[in-house]
Amino acid sequence: MRKKSTAFYLFLALVLANSCETNAQEKIVREKQETGKSTTKITFIELGSVRCIPCRAMQPVMRAIEERYGDQIDIIFYDVWTPDQRRYAQEYKIRLIPTQVFQDSTGTEILRHEGFFPEKEITVFLDSKGLKPITDD
Repeated sequence: MRKKSTAFYLFLALVLANSCETNAQEKIVREKQETGKSTTKITFIELGSVRCIPCRAMQPVMRAIEERYGDQIDIIFYDVWTPDQRRYAQEYKIRLIPTQVFQDSTGTEILRHEGFFPEKEITVFLDSKGLKPITDD
C-alpha cells in the first residue's frame, strides 16, 4: 500500500507543478499585454498533447520560431489531454490536435491552423505581420 500512496503523491506533485507553471506563463503574458511594456507582437498558442505524434513534431518548430523571433513572440503550449489543461480545448473551441492559434498584441485571434504547421509557413505569416528575424535561417 505504501508504494501506491507514494506514487499518488508523486503524481499529485507533478500535476500541481505543471499547473503552477501554466498559471505563471499565463500571468506573464497577461502582464506584458496589460502594461504595454512588451515587445511581443504575436502570441502563438499550441494546443496539443505530448502523447500525440503530430503534436510532438510541432515541438522543434515552436523552438525554432522562438529562436528566430525572440521576444517579439510569446509561445504557449497547452497539453489538452491533461486534466488541468483540458479546459483550453473548450476555451479555444478546438476540433482536433494540434491546433495553433495566433493572437495579436491585444489578444485578438488573427490566425488559426489545424494539424501540423510547417515552420516555413509560420515564418511567412509572422513576417507578413511585421516580425523581424533576430537570427539567420
